[in-house]
Amino acid sequence: MAKVVKFGGSSLASAEQFKKVGDIVRQDENRRYVVPSAPGKRFPKDTKVTDMLYACYDLAEAGKDFRGELEAIEARFQEIIDGLGLSISLTEEFQMIESNFREKAGSNYAASRGEYLNGIIMAAYLDFEFIDAATVIFFDNEGNFDADRTNGVLSERLKDCKYAVIPGFYGAMPDGRVKTFSRGGSDVTGSIVAKAARVDVYENWTDVSGFLIADPRIIDNPKGIDIITYRELRELSYMGATVLHEDAIFPVRQEGIPINIRNTNAPEDNGTWIVGSTCQKSKYVITGIAGKKGFCSVNIEKDMMNAEIGFGRKILQAFEENNISFEHVPSGIDTMTVYVHQDEFMHKEQKVVAGIHRLAKPDAIDIESDLALIAVVGRGMKSTRGTAGRIFSALAHANVNVKMIDQGSSELNIIIGVANEDFEAAIKAVYDIFVLTKL
Repeated sequence: MAKVVKFGGSSLASAEQFKKVGDIVRQDENRRYVVPSAPGKRFPKDTKVTDMLYACYDLAEAGKDFRGELEAIEARFQEIIDGLGLSISLTEEFQMIESNFREKAGSNYAASRGEYLNGIIMAAYLDFEFIDAATVIFFDNEGNFDADRTNGVLSERLKDCKYAVIPGFYGAMPDGRVKTFSRGGSDVTGSIVAKAARVDVYENWTDVSGFLIADPRIIDNPKGIDIITYRELRELSYMGATVLHEDAIFPVRQEGIPINIRNTNAPEDNGTWIVGSTCQKSKYVITGIAGKKGFCSVNIEKDMMNAEIGFGRKILQAFEENNISFEHVPSGIDTMTVYVHQDEFMHKEQKVVAGIHRLAKPDAIDIESDLALIAVVGRGMKSTRGTAGRIFSALAHANVNVKMIDQGSSELNIIIGVANEDFEAAIKAVYDIFVLTKL
């Protein structure tokens, strides 16, 4: 049995949090590979170290004095070192960082130093080997993650290494320059390490006890999710659920490695298990609800549209020509509606409309803005009759007008379109009917 354990920024924001992490790792000898993030906020109005590094490097790049800002970052790390009673010094590391900042090493390099330095401290605290991610995680010349090279080098590096700390968030370009993943990329690093080491479990430790069925900012004390499949998580993550970086799913999914989301501040909680497939039924018909505001619909009407070969392609070509991706395309006999992100579409709407007229020659085009899309996701919906009916009934009772409904052939999710102003009421109504009343 072997595990990769990744800890988020809030789990490593202070010496006190570090001690919690140390206790968690030492409690289970199978927790062999640790992936740390940079220190996060210690309190609500605090600043994350990564943001401090970005601000510091901006000054350096502008040719301004940045020593005060760099000293403040060094003080943050020294506070952790002192609180843990360690004798290590980061003086030489900060001298190197200062030198590289003056030489304009790049914002990617600057942002990665929080994970790098936290990794050094974590390795010293746990007495684990430190492996710089830049020596084992690689990107190609275009800046895309090089999965094959990384897996080969990292697998070989970890083969004879029983315990190690590998910082999250970054790797290296072919020329050795540091390259970072997008924000939250430490989740991705943990997944990459889990695949390379062929571990049994990837534990992702954060400040919440797993996934919740709905957004706690909308639903008071929503129920937690015990088990969720990769496909369900993909649907929910895409529609706004943000506990885990969505790209972190793919490396472990390929290997069938489950992910366990855990809470550093409540290690006794089982958290949420993310698996490829399961015979275990979810507690409720639905697994989760997530959604986003800020969409608009483009409704195209044309008589005998269904008999015109290539009509749909022509419509979507107008969006492609303007570099706009679509979300959903429900259609009828003589109508076709394209849902797009409003902020992407609004500045190009007349170009798109002109393109549709030129390519498809519709009878009419109607645009509606300020819409929200809500995904109701659950593997249990496939075997349960009347799920869509219950959703419509709940929304009707809540006086929510449904603008669109779209269900894929997998019956894993149902997408509902409503007005932005009805977004919260719609989520509450769906949550109530499936979780609270369980009718």
